[in-house]
Amino acid sequence: MRVARMMHLLSLLFCALLCQVTGLETIFGLHGETVAIPCKTEANIQDDFILIKWIYYKDQQEVDLLVKKQKEEATVTAGGEYKDRVSMAANLSLLLADAKLSDQRTFKCMVVVGGDIKQHIVNLEIQKLPEAPFITEKAEALEIGKRTKLGTCFAKHGNPAAKIVWLKNNKTLLSDGNRILINETVVKQPETQLSNVASTLHYSAEKKDTSAQFSCRAEHPLGVDLVSPPETFSITYSTENIALQVEDEDQIVEGSNMTLKCVADGNPPPTSFYFLLKGHMVKVENTNMYTIQDISRNNSGEYKCSLIVDPSKEGSRNVTVNFLDVKLNLDKTVIREAGGSLNISLDIDSSAKPTVSWTKGGVKLNQGPKNTNLAYSDAGFYELEVMLGPLHRKASFHLTVQGAPVIRNLHEQHDKDGNRKVLICEAEGSPKPAVSWNINGTLIDEKSFDNGTVTHKISVVPSANLSVTCIVSNSFGIATKVIDVSSLFEDVKVDKRDPAGDDDKTKLVVGVVVGLLVAAVVIGVAYWVYMKKSKQGSCKTGEKENGSSEEEKKLEEKAEENSQKADV
Repeated sequence: MRVARMMHLLSLLFCALLCQVTGLETIFGLHGETVAIPCKTEANIQDDFILIKWIYYKDQQEVDLLVKKQKEEATVTAGGEYKDRVSMAANLSLLLADAKLSDQRTFKCMVVVGGDIKQHIVNLEIQKLPEAPFITEKAEALEIGKRTKLGTCFAKHGNPAAKIVWLKNNKTLLSDGNRILINETVVKQPETQLSNVASTLHYSAEKKDTSAQFSCRAEHPLGVDLVSPPETFSITYSTENIALQVEDEDQIVEGSNMTLKCVADGNPPPTSFYFLLKGHMVKVENTNMYTIQDISRNNSGEYKCSLIVDPSKEGSRNVTVNFLDVKLNLDKTVIREAGGSLNISLDIDSSAKPTVSWTKGGVKLNQGPKNTNLAYSDAGFYELEVMLGPLHRKASFHLTVQGAPVIRNLHEQHDKDGNRKVLICEAEGSPKPAVSWNINGTLIDEKSFDNGTVTHKISVVPSANLSVTCIVSNSFGIATKVIDVSSLFEDVKVDKRDPAGDDDKTKLVVGVVVGLLVAAVVIGVAYWVYMKKSKQGSCKTGEKENGSSEEEKKLEEKAEENSQKADV
């Protein structure tokens, strides 16, 4: 024993004097995998070495693993745990299979080259990614304002030990010693020396945490962060506010059912309430709803609900039961005389302002039916629709406007070929008036009786100028109208006249008329001058007066004769 220890000391001393040692290197291997431990020296030893030896340190002593001489196979000299796990690669690296945490130690290769001994020391560390983290010991519920153990996150079988980080909605939670407290423990497994990490989170919840997601992340030197599945927790807190709701409030109408719902913001929500129904209190349990059936407008008003355990916490709501009453004071069939009044009145009683619309013959009107000075065109079928939310009311009547017929238009026109004349008589009246003519003609068309209007067309071939009468009658009276119709022959003569000759004749007539008018004016002026002079000579003798009178008479007769010629 002493001799062996002396030999070891001498070898160390010899190596200290002769060996060239390279620096200490640390490499990392994966647990359960084969690790290659390199032998690095300054010289190219693969061809020049004499001897290579791999050793490891155990309890500060060197233990041989394997030896290889030039041109010989490597020989394993180790026993125990390394006997079947070590080998040498072609580049002289030490291959260590099925790496374990117990392999974390120092290894050394010694190379004899020529007269030198070179060695390389390597420190080996084994790493293992932990299993995916998970949360256990989860709380059933978290209470607002009270710090509660939320759960414990485990990250097992890792090396080195993982670091656990707690997350809320993917944001890091840090221990503050008040609302958040995190405790972490690390335990190594005796058999494998792998680390199990446990992190416990104590948390004081807030109301906004109702839907929050909590998880934990395991951080490891291998660079892969593992995150646990998210967890949500029920947050318990007492009721602070109560609200009274009405189910399908827009559909609350007379004859329907009304359901009241009391909503409290506590968690878990309360299940027993008082409902105050217009002065009448009802207690309900194991539900937060109460239904009133077959409601009427008298059920409108204020309703309340409150907690049984704390009646001071209550909610209220004003409820309006919608109703709609419509009364139209007209019969289904209405008959009025033209120019008269409809005398329509509409009474609407409703919970709110409704929408009112009218149609006539299916066509929407911009306003209601005309009430005064009725015309035949006002006749027709009228329909009223009144709407208030889901409530709809309708009423209708048919209006007939009666009266003696009136001819609105009587005119003529040529047909397409120009061989006939078309006479058109348009009249109004009700009942439908009958149309006739004082001459024989061919009926072309009679438009359907619409809104008290009838249109009658006949064609004639007049050989002379005519006065044609359109006769329209019904039970209320008769109307006639005359139109002068020229013969087709006269129309043709007028069309064939020479326009230039007519112009010359017209000019001649105008010239004669103008000449006669000028002559009459001259004679009149002369007579006026004469009369003026006669009055100025009133002081002369009677004979002269008599002579003047005779001359005056002659001039008057002459002026009258010229005036008559001018009129001609």
